[in-house]
Amino acid sequence: MSQAFEYQTDVLVIGTGPMGATTALALATHGLRVHVVNRFNWTANSPRAHITNQRAMEVLRDLGVEEEARHIATPWEWMGDTLFTTSLAGPEIARLRTWGTGDERKGDYMQGSPCPLMDLTQEKMEPVLVKNAAERGAVFSFNTEYLSHEQDADGVTVRLRDEKSGREYTVRARYLVGADGARSKVMDDLGLKLEGQLARAATAYVIFRADLARYAAHRPSILYWIVTSDTAFGEIGMGLLRCIEPWKKWIAGWGYDMSRGEPDFSPEEVKRKVRLLVGDPDLEIDIQAASTWYVNQAHAPVYSKGRVFCGGDAVHRHPPSSGLGSNTCMQDAFNLAWKLAFVVKGYAGPRLLDSYSLERAPVGAQIVARANQSRLDYGPLNRCFRDEGAADPVAAGLEKLADPGPEGVARRDALAKALDLKNYEFNAQGLELNQRCVSDAVIPDPDAGEEVFARDPQLYLQPTTRPGAKLPHVWLVGEDGRRISTLDVVGKGRYSLVTGIAGHAWADAAQAMDLPYLRTVVIGRPGALDLYSRWHAVREIDEAGALLVRPDGVVAWRHARAAADAGEARHKLRQALAMLLDHPSQAEPT
Repeated sequence: MSQAFEYQTDVLVIGTGPMGATTALALATHGLRVHVVNRFNWTANSPRAHITNQRAMEVLRDLGVEEEARHIATPWEWMGDTLFTTSLAGPEIARLRTWGTGDERKGDYMQGSPCPLMDLTQEKMEPVLVKNAAERGAVFSFNTEYLSHEQDADGVTVRLRDEKSGREYTVRARYLVGADGARSKVMDDLGLKLEGQLARAATAYVIFRADLARYAAHRPSILYWIVTSDTAFGEIGMGLLRCIEPWKKWIAGWGYDMSRGEPDFSPEEVKRKVRLLVGDPDLEIDIQAASTWYVNQAHAPVYSKGRVFCGGDAVHRHPPSSGLGSNTCMQDAFNLAWKLAFVVKGYAGPRLLDSYSLERAPVGAQIVARANQSRLDYGPLNRCFRDEGAADPVAAGLEKLADPGPEGVARRDALAKALDLKNYEFNAQGLELNQRCVSDAVIPDPDAGEEVFARDPQLYLQPTTRPGAKLPHVWLVGEDGRRISTLDVVGKGRYSLVTGIAGHAWADAAQAMDLPYLRTVVIGRPGALDLYSRWHAVREIDEAGALLVRPDGVVAWRHARAAADAGEARHKLRQALAMLLDHPSQAEPT
């Protein structure tokens, strides 16, 4: 049987959430045949995830949809302060500058990436990804349920059902991607296991419309924490007002005791709760939806088996604290997609795909731990706000917090420390950008030693060209005199050989090899001028040295010094590419 007949698609993706839709967009952009199924009628029908951090923004930038997404998002500057207040209309207790918008952190964020953060809900993000994927050739089948799969040495046969007609049929693909969320059937069928605990706590969410501009527009934020005895339950112990569309669409959230059953979502009780959180007893409210979600603390140590790969919420399940959910899903996709493309196109051998799980599973474990720890880190704040022995613990606690005597001084000192601790949730640029890939798809420096971080690696980005790290961002100057990022001259589905003007041996060798997946970037020449001398400051190699940068922007290999001549450079590049791609013949000239 010919391969053209055997495979109906190169990759079949189950799910159109952030992981599935990003995988589809990346694969279609790379020129692969990709078929995506979703058992629902369309994409997400509720706000769900919303924070888009800088690394996820860089993914959107590489895939050419950053500006389209930003156009419909809440901008970075409006993400602003996070407030702790007795109600939206009532007296404030504290504020924290968050998401890198504060004076002391904004420079770090601007230096670390060409992309500011944005706030874009999942129900708006997914259609952007799906639309662009479809425009680039991806095929989508909604109202289609995944039933099962069987894989063999050559491909995967997937059984599907059309929900409208009930017809069952099979699709033959080279590879299958399970991006079917926190109840992943693909993962169950594959026999992959989770470590940790599911549904250890619960939260009620109510989506409503109300014009709250008079309370919020002068202090823009996406999160307003409400400190009141009526919502003092669970790990966070505060109510939440989350802005969805400034300043007219909101989520109200509060914890509830699962042992007592579902929360009371009657219109009367919901309106009472929302008015209490807002602090306006006469507020006009349009309730749109009410639901519950559960706090999970679980991750999979292995993401793939054979020709089937899982990602996103299927393999890392955690609360939304720290805003890591959809961001990590999109980065799973970005890591996997180029590797699938290289193997399908014959640029790499199949062992390259083993690196996906090795590189992403540690990240999944890390973000699950961080998101759950961020919930626990509200404890010190709650102790500043409460006096648990009083009839009204919050009122009594806030009275002591304002006391001019020694107890008030001690509480205010504790409050400052508790707010500082929350930087690990709200200003954790290092956690988001310091990820290091460790696998055979990276060749470590033999003499570099263990990396030492100059500052807290969760809070602060440490830019480096060490293999395994993301290529540092600095501004260059392009052909038309406009600024472009170092991230703009690499990526786009290809490996990049990056060197300087003095590295002509590397440039000559790479160009002579004439590999379809390898571009040459000479920083200092027109199109990539280092007029600010910032690349000179961060490159960590000689100007005549060289970097190999993967399609996902990760440094795969570096040679700190000049090559003696083009012959030596070509030999070293061949060796490096053969190791990185599990395909020695592909390192030879075509």
